[in-house]
Formats: sequence, structure tokens, C-alpha cells
Amino acid sequence: MSTTSIPLWTLVPFVLMLLSIAVFPLVKKTEHFWESNRNKLIVSIILSIPVIAIFAANGMTHNIIHQVVYDYVPFIALLLSLFIVTGGIFINIDLEAKPINNTVMLAIGMMLASFMGTTGAAMLLIRPLLNINKQRKHTVHTVLFFIAIVANCGGLLTPLGDPPLFMLYLRGASFGWFFGLFAEWLVAGLLLLLIYFIYDTIMYKKENVLSLRRDAAEREPLKVDGKINFVLLLGVIASVAFINKNYFVVSDDPAKNDNMLKLIQSGALIIIGLLSMLLTNKKTRFEDNKFSWTPILEVAALFIGIFITMVPALMYLQNNAPNMGLEKDYQFYYMTGALSSFLDNTPTALAFHSVALGLDYTGFAGTMVAGVPEFLLRAISTAAVFFGAMTYIGNGPNFMVKAIAEQSGIKMPDFFKYIYKFAIIFVLPVYVIVQLIFF
Repeated sequence: MSTTSIPLWTLVPFVLMLLSIAVFPLVKKTEHFWESNRNKLIVSIILSIPVIAIFAANGMTHNIIHQVVYDYVPFIALLLSLFIVTGGIFINIDLEAKPINNTVMLAIGMMLASFMGTTGAAMLLIRPLLNINKQRKHTVHTVLFFIAIVANCGGLLTPLGDPPLFMLYLRGASFGWFFGLFAEWLVAGLLLLLIYFIYDTIMYKKENVLSLRRDAAEREPLKVDGKINFVLLLGVIASVAFINKNYFVVSDDPAKNDNMLKLIQSGALIIIGLLSMLLTNKKTRFEDNKFSWTPILEVAALFIGIFITMVPALMYLQNNAPNMGLEKDYQFYYMTGALSSFLDNTPTALAFHSVALGLDYTGFAGTMVAGVPEFLLRAISTAAVFFGAMTYIGNGPNFMVKAIAEQSGIKMPDFFKYIYKFAIIFVLPVYVIVQLIFF
């Protein structure tokens, strides 16, 4: 086996990893087993072993090491730092849980997501949003739309918004180029916010009248504690924006330089997280904010298995996608989107960028960005960010929001119900409209 001849059967562990996430919570005999993050880690390790063994037997261990050290570690370091820093900010506000107030909260999150990352915005606002809606019975849909709007679609405007955009930024797209995706960001955001407002209005009318009266009577003014974490949040943003090859050179070897900077950046993010733990009042974090390590541990346990088992899947895609006849922007949009729904959207975006690099552009007179036609990079970038909302595993913050909501007593839909009762009905039509308008 070589990097150019990855057999299809090597994708079996990855498929089993996805099925574990989807099926175990549904089966009564495994439901309790799957509640433990330790058991999730055990499953990740068991399914990763065959992939590691296959690659080791073929002298390709370096592919696994690179994926874990230079992709998984920076991925977790960023999510961990944002999780810790935003978890130290306690925003206490209790507005009436009216549809207009909820919609405004989602809109604020959508605007913040591009500048503090989808993870940062999601972790900052999910708890205040849940507090606002604590007297309401029908709240699941609010969390689901929060995942789509804040934890995914909102992060399209800068490389800081979502990891796939940051990686494309490192591949040559300028920082300001992503602001050119404003129209796609605005159309998707406004449509989702409108759909949410209409649906929440319907559900609001089904609420118990006494609960709504109690909700109106228990309003509280805005109070923010843990303000030092806003400074640390700027440190996270600066680390992501500036610790890269565009500003630092630590090795004459470009590949080694990139890898070393990834580790330096990860170290800086971890240090910022530690500072947040030291400088934040424990009452603010653990009592007021009800901070728990469970959500980030769940993401870490699941995604180590996903990152390892998807190595052959990504290699198979890179080797075979050029023969799939991809050349139109809408083709790249839907293919990137489909795989970003089930793979991590960062390597998926890079895989299709690599596919685009391999196409023949002889005679092409249009604008090139990061080595590919701009219209293709627009499609890849937009789809990678948007379609992360199609499943829980499409983007890291999805699981974290789900876990926090469940800790608050909200019964979230399982893997399949999320897809066919929410994503396909409410989210996918919006993405189709975006494609019809722009690609």
C-alpha cells in the first residue's frame, strides 16, 4: 500500500467510528455505556488501532503522527483555550424569553463568531441564552438553531472564524479576502434567523401562560464577571492570527517551519488557558457559570478517533477526487459540504483545495486566490463552514453546545434525529438557496 493506492476497505474503521456516534446513544443496552467519556475514548482507541497497524505495516506511520501532532493537537488546543477563556466569563442577563429577544441573541452570536471563532462565540453565549429560556418548556429548537447560526454559519468572514478558513489563509488567501464572502454570510444568516423567529413565535404560543408570566417577572439587568478573560480572548485571537509563517520563520525548511509554528501556537494557546484558570475567580467559573470539563473532554475523546480513522478516508479522497469530474463551483460546493458534514471540515476543505490545485487552468484569465480560481475557493470556503451544521460531528463546537444544553436539563435529539428532524428540514434548504444565488 502506498499514498497513491489507498484501498477502499481501509475506510471501515472510520465508518464504524461514525456509526458508534450515531447508534450507541439510540440502543438501550449501549446508551448508558456511551454516556461515559472514558468509554468514548476506549472506542476511539479500539477503532484507531487497525488504522495505525495498517499504516505501520506499510511504512506510513508518519501520516498518522502528522495528523495527530500537527492537526489534532492544534485543533484541541484552540478549542480548549476558547472553552476555558469563555468559560471564565459569566454573563448574567435574564430578558423575557420572547422570540425577538432570542433572535437578537442569535444575531449577536452570528456577528461575534467571525472575530472570536465559532467556538468562542458559542461558549460565550450558550449559557446566557439557556438562562434566558429557563422558564420555557420548548427550548430544544433554540439550541439547534444556535448550533447552525452561531457555532457554524457565523464564522465565515475571517480566518479566525473557523479552522478551515484559517488553514486556507495559511495556504495563500489574504486575511481580508474572506470579507468578500459577506453576501453569502448575510443571506444564510438572515434566512436562518427569519426561519428561527417564525418557528420560535409558533412555539412561544404553546408555552404555559403561568410560566411566561413568571419569566416576565424574573428579569435581571446585564452583569458581566471575569472581565480579565476578554483580554485573554484577545490573546487567543492574536495567537491564531499572528503565530504563522506570514510573521515568523523558525526553520529554513517550509514544511518544518509550518509544523513548528503550529506547536508554538498550540503552546501559546494552552498557556493562555492556564492563565485564565489562575486569574478567574473560582466562584465565577464553577458556581456562577457552572463550568464543567465534560463537554471539552467529550470532544477530545471522540475527535482523536475521528482524526486518526479519517486519515485513509482523506487520502483516498485526494487520490480519487481528480477523477470525479469536479470542475464547477457548485460541484465543489456540494462535495465539500457533503464531506464536511461527516468529516472534520478543516481537512475536508484542505482536501478539496488540493483537488482544485490539481486541475488544469490553461487559458483561464480569471482571478486566482491561493493557487486556484477565486470562484472555486469561495465555494470550498463557504461549504466547509456552513455544512458543519448538518451533523453533530461536522464541527467541534456542535458537541460542546449539545453537552452544555444537556447538562442544563434539555433533552437534545440523537445523531439521526438531529439530521432528519432539523438539519435537512431547516438548514439544508437555506444552503441550497445560497448555492442557487452564488454558485
